[in-house]
Formats: sequence, structure tokens, C-alpha cells
Amino acid sequence: MPNRIGIFGGTFDPPHLGHLILAAEAQAQLGLDRVLWVLTPQPPHKPERAITSLEHRLEMLRRTIHGCTGFELSLVEMERTGPHYTIDTLSILQQKDPTAKLVLLIGGDSLRDLPGWSRPAEIVAAVHALGVMRRPDDRIELETLERLFPGISSKIRFVDAPRLDISSSLIRQRIAGGGHYRYYLPPGVYDYIQKNHLYRVTISSSVAR
Repeated sequence: MPNRIGIFGGTFDPPHLGHLILAAEAQAQLGLDRVLWVLTPQPPHKPERAITSLEHRLEMLRRTIHGCTGFELSLVEMERTGPHYTIDTLSILQQKDPTAKLVLLIGGDSLRDLPGWSRPAEIVAAVHALGVMRRPDDRIELETLERLFPGISSKIRFVDAPRLDISSSLIRQRIAGGGHYRYYLPPGVYDYIQKNHLYRVTISSSVAR
């Protein structure tokens, strides 16, 4: 039987409980043998955004998935120079395991924005399925996507998961503002952020110029 491998990519800045819940639901509902957590050094569609150092994000991600059955850290995008496009990542992973069935895990917003990705038709052709983790307020025009990428509808698998209004950006904002955030994170990640004073606003950056 070929492996069904979920590809869960992101900057994970920081990784949080919402990521774990979504990945676990996708693994269970889509019958995935493994979920590869692919850490992206710098997303090509957000070149201007300041991102926490790769060293810190890598350690937080290791702590997040430690001991989780079927979850694996993938360095596929760290092992090559950028820009890091999804189609290239999929191609490399398929070359490593030619019999694997790759299931790309994305959010509903990413599915909606798929036409703007690099070589989107090739992405659709390369995957066995698209596991879409949709929020209730996501607006997805399947008819439009089908016209652009014939056959995409047959590859879409929606993943049902509890709605959690947790995001990495929210956590960063709470830390910077001195707000509560502890229980949004795995304990190891919380401890690491505290120890390394991550996401805090420095005095120099907060003083008006």
C-alpha cells in the first residue's frame, strides 16, 4: 500500500495548539500515514514580513510535534536556497518516495488564493488530494476553481475541525502587548518563548521617532 503523506507547510511563527488540532484532524479524517510539517524559511508571497529566526522556529516546531505519532519534521525547504515554491517542494518529496500519495494540507483562504500561487495547475496535478481546513466564514468559489483547474473538485477533501480563533499573529500581538497567551501553546513552546524573550517589543522599536 502506498503511503498517504500529508504536507503541512508554514512559517510556524510560533507553532500553536491550533496547528496541532488541525493536523491531527486531517490525519484522522483523511487517513494519512504521516504528516510532514514543512518549515518555510521565508514565504515568497511575504518577502517584506519580518520573521523570527529559523533557529528559533525550528526548535519550537521540534518541541511542538515531539512525541506525536505520525507527525514528522521535514527540512526539505531548509535544504535548498529560496524562493521556496510549493510545487518544487512537492516534486522533491515525490522524488524521495515515488509511490507516495501526497495530500497538500491548506486553509480555505489558501485554496481561494490558489490561482495566484506559482504554477498552480502543476500543484493540482501533482497531489493526490487537497486537504482543505476550512473555517465557517471562508468563501470558496468551487465553480471558478474548476474552470481554472479542471478536475480540482474531485481532489478537494474538506477537513472538519473545531473552530479555534488562534493564529500565530494573534499570539505575537498578545506577547508584544503583555497579554495572556500561555494556554494557546504547547508547554515546551511556551517555555522556549519565555526563556528566549521572543516576540517582545524592544524599547528602541517602541519609542516614537
